[in-house]
Amino acid sequence: MDQLPDLAPLERRCDELDAQMAAPSFYANPRRAAEVSREQQKLRQLIAEYREHTRLEREIAEGTALLKDPAGDPELKVLAAAELPELSRRRDQLRQSVLLAMIPPDPTDSRNTVMEIRAGTGGDEAGLFAAELFRAYSKYADAQGWKVQPMSSSPGERGGFKEVICLITGTDVYKQLKFESGVHRVQRVPVTEANGRIHTSTITVAVLPEAEDVDVQIDPQELEITVTRASGPGGQGVNTTDSAVQILHKPTGLLVTCADERSQLKNKAKAMTVLRSRLLQRREDEEHAKYAAERKSQIGSGDRSERIRTYSFPQNRVTDHRIGLTLYNLPQVMEGQIGSIIAALQKADYEQKLAALTGQIYAPARAGNDGDD
Repeated sequence: MDQLPDLAPLERRCDELDAQMAAPSFYANPRRAAEVSREQQKLRQLIAEYREHTRLEREIAEGTALLKDPAGDPELKVLAAAELPELSRRRDQLRQSVLLAMIPPDPTDSRNTVMEIRAGTGGDEAGLFAAELFRAYSKYADAQGWKVQPMSSSPGERGGFKEVICLITGTDVYKQLKFESGVHRVQRVPVTEANGRIHTSTITVAVLPEAEDVDVQIDPQELEITVTRASGPGGQGVNTTDSAVQILHKPTGLLVTCADERSQLKNKAKAMTVLRSRLLQRREDEEHAKYAAERKSQIGSGDRSERIRTYSFPQNRVTDHRIGLTLYNLPQVMEGQIGSIIAALQKADYEQKLAALTGQIYAPARAGNDGDD
């Protein structure tokens, strides 16, 4: 049995948290106090399980040595032989629990999320599917008790969206949705197709953790802010004022436009939220570029050069190509029932992280034929 990673760093961290909690001013910031308390409780449980695992390892080693000892007491050998299977089972169970607990948490997992959905290849059909996928994510968010706040949208000529951006707020939003980043492909007969031919279209989804002010410092001198009259159906109040806001971040060339609100101030605030999140994602991508290249197949890499999922309407099939998962419940998926897909992606991600933690080479088991043509 491979040894678990060193416990000493975690014990030192637990001591640091104990010292923080003993400080007289600890509860002055309730939110921070709650975060430290949760981390301390998690570490204490992890340390207890680690030590129990060590104790079981010792008992198993002693029992195994007794069985191999020619001079050992026969009665004790019988007891040892009877106890070893249960001891091994408990040890293996604890090992899995400890390893999972030792995986470093993603600091952005608890963040709210900015989701950007854009029509790709396929013209009007791509725009229509972008709207349908936005609806599916909105229904999933509603089932989780999350709130979906539209940030910006650009309607297609025949319905749907060329682009739609929203902010999703709630508990562990980014943790669940981060694997949705990438190219989504749809195969079906468009409503505009007279001859019944199946078309293939794509859209891109970007899932960004909402950036906080402390994450990204933006120099106002680096911004070029333009205010224009919002476009929309004639007669609506949105047209009567110069409320649309466009922000250009000159150092990076990132451009954000928001025109959904009648208030210029609200549009500016929304545009800044999107800009901060894009800058945070850009910085993190640059910092992890080398790591990402070495683990190109990692779940949730968000590589948009390759499709991550196919929605085949003629076959009633949805396939996630990263893990080879195929489900034949496409209508339910389009109604927002994507929990099983998210759970499978999270499981594969945990297994890869466990393999990295224990120094093993892991290739995710494929869940059967991916159904791709």
